Amino acid sequence: MNMKLNYKNTILVGLAFFSISAFWQLYDFAIPLILKNNFQMNDGLAGFIMSLDNIIALFMLPLFGMLSDKLKTPFGRRMPFIVLGTIASVTAMMLIPYTAHRMQAIPFVIVLGFVLILMATYRSPAVALMPDITPKPLRSKGNAIINLMGALGGAIILALNSIIAPKDATKPLEANYYPIYIAVGIMMLVAMVIVAITIREPLLVRKMREDSAAAGIDPEEADENKPEKSDKGAVSVEKLPKAVRKSLVFILISISLWFMGYNAVTTAFSKYAVNRLGMTTTQASLILMVAVISATVAFIPIGIISTKVGRKKSIMFGIILLALSFGTAVIYTEYSPVMFVNFTLAGIAWASINVNSLPMVLEMAKGADVGKYTGFYYTFSMAAQVATPILSGLLLQYVGYVTLMPYAALFVMLAFLTMLMVRHGDSKLA
Repeated sequence: MNMKLNYKNTILVGLAFFSISAFWQLYDFAIPLILKNNFQMNDGLAGFIMSLDNIIALFMLPLFGMLSDKLKTPFGRRMPFIVLGTIASVTAMMLIPYTAHRMQAIPFVIVLGFVLILMATYRSPAVALMPDITPKPLRSKGNAIINLMGALGGAIILALNSIIAPKDATKPLEANYYPIYIAVGIMMLVAMVIVAITIREPLLVRKMREDSAAAGIDPEEADENKPEKSDKGAVSVEKLPKAVRKSLVFILISISLWFMGYNAVTTAFSKYAVNRLGMTTTQASLILMVAVISATVAFIPIGIISTKVGRKKSIMFGIILLALSFGTAVIYTEYSPVMFVNFTLAGIAWASINVNSLPMVLEMAKGADVGKYTGFYYTFSMAAQVATPILSGLLLQYVGYVTLMPYAALFVMLAFLTMLMVRHGDSKLA
């Protein structure tokens, strides 16, 4: 059976991740500036607050992933979480610019925490929807589309930042964040409505199971509710072979390490660029936008190449390129146009890593365990993103902003060493 990815449905499903990425791009760009300039928080405390989203996600993403696995409605398992979660999140996030403008630190942190909780209720269901409707051999291509949609959402927000975000965030009384938050909220609601109208989740899930079974790929995909039985007849989950478990452990460690490096830069770059390199917020936003655009352009080619050369090789290439991009960026002590080259390469590198990492984890999963293994992925990626804003923030505060890029490059290279130990997870063609 010749299996082909349904690009239309994958793009439409990707609008959910488009919505999520739009929010997080705004979060990573605006919140550090608000914490520093509106509330005069030191880098250590700001780093802790920036890690709250990951602390919350560490527990809530696996939880809501499993809850969505068990949910049964006429609209599917994931769609109710996506629709209700988006509406609630957009409603609550409008209080962020209100409390920031009034310079009310405690209400701001409370509102921020509430928004982060709401965002966490539908992220795992949104991510799980793609593998739910996509057979295993096509998931790298499918994940490339999903990441492309996420990058597009991030790129649009960075472009909007350069137009309607406050021009001088160092003057909090004059900084108006309402326009950018309203624009992002509208984008999120429109994307959600399109997904809800166009995607018939139960029908697409059933078709994926039937196609997978017909192609001889994990026949249990055809009925994910069919329990496996042990020799004693009791329901149990089949244990992975020892070699596969070893690969799973090392790729999860690798995921933590490269997120330690990458998230340190994305979280702190706006204040790094403004305070160390003397950039304006517009210049900083444009540099980040170049990274997002290069990743966007690279996602589809990398998804295609990965099916030919393998997921692991693509990830190893991305790790080396990302480490070089961050490692050489330390030479800049002021704004330089050459920095656009570094972040162009960083975007390509991150695309190579991101397109293939989740599919490698899911390749080791049984069809009925997609939600659980998606939870594994997020547990390790979020644990890293809890630690790295705090650790890198302390280095920024007590050692200096010069530490940011070497810190990122070091953790990315450590991921290269752990990925050498991964022997499973490349796709098996039907």
